[in-house]
Amino acid sequence: MRHVRAEGYPEFAAARAGHLYRSACLLTGGDTHLAEDLVQETLGRLYARWGRVSRVGNPAGYAQTVLTRTFLAHQRRRSSTERAIDVFPDLPDPRGADTPLRLTLVEALGRLPAKDRAVVVLRYWEDRSVEETADAMNASSAAVRTRCVRALARLRELLGEDLAEYATP
Repeated sequence: MRHVRAEGYPEFAAARAGHLYRSACLLTGGDTHLAEDLVQETLGRLYARWGRVSRVGNPAGYAQTVLTRTFLAHQRRRSSTERAIDVFPDLPDPRGADTPLRLTLVEALGRLPAKDRAVVVLRYWEDRSVEETADAMNASSAAVRTRCVRALARLRELLGEDLAEYATP
């Protein structure tokens, strides 16, 4: 019976794991270890409910919602402020992207409160609507709009004019 319940799950997990990991890295402010843990927990929760999740119209959206809620629940725990390292490793970007800009943005995201970070990631990284973001965060649409405005203002404050030096013409 277990084999039938898990039908299609390995393919789904393999296809979505990378995207979930990138979102988790943004949510955690670049903490790759925590991001891996969040993705693992998310995939575990999806597997446990795969029979129902696989029938949902948008299992990828459901997975993103589970990831966001898992992250927010982790942030409420007292131990969530522990960090193994506070420095990003100097790894070359295989895609040739603008690494200083990415690092600056991830660092600024990491300095936002957890809910603000979640709103920014969902609205601008995941390109979700206000209503979808509100549903994922168990909040009202008005709360999401307000939090989004404040989070973007805080990001602008954190990044200041220095961001222009990282942008490529």
